[in-house]
Amino acid sequence: MSRIGKQPISIPSGVDVSVKDSVVVFKKGNTTKELDTKGHVCIKVEDGKLVFASKSDERQDRAYWGTYRALANNVIIGLTSGFEKKLEINGVGYKAAVKGKVLELNLGFSHVINYQLPEGIEASVDKNVITIKGVDKQVVGQVAAQVRGFRPPEPYKGKGVKYAEERIIRKAGKTAKK
Repeated sequence: MSRIGKQPISIPSGVDVSVKDSVVVFKKGNTTKELDTKGHVCIKVEDGKLVFASKSDERQDRAYWGTYRALANNVIIGLTSGFEKKLEINGVGYKAAVKGKVLELNLGFSHVINYQLPEGIEASVDKNVITIKGVDKQVVGQVAAQVRGFRPPEPYKGKGVKYAEERIIRKAGKTAKK
């Protein structure tokens, strides 16, 4: 029995939820998100709550039960408060700037990296901290991972782009012979 799947999701005011066949449609203002469950779970809207149930007792259907409930919860959180990731830039001369929908990064290479932000993602830069915000949790995490991938932190001096909560394990450098 799925501990996550059996918990109902309360639908906040301002968010409209409708179920068409196996697709759940979430709407807030002019933003619409769809979650296609591909017929693996039963979905009902009861008393302002979204309830998921397993289609059958098969192992795969029980696995999808908790997964789709968690994905639906992430959509509701994204529509109401949104998601954000913070990245820190460490290094002499390393800097970032946002110009429209382009994140411009100077990370010690001979060229400037211009990263085109996907639709629905906003970025802001405050000194050496890049904040990435959006409605979709997966896209926010993917953009943060791609920006970090341009110059991951190195273990000797810690230079590079890292997540704000990430701890870099430092290595000792070379020592001279005695």
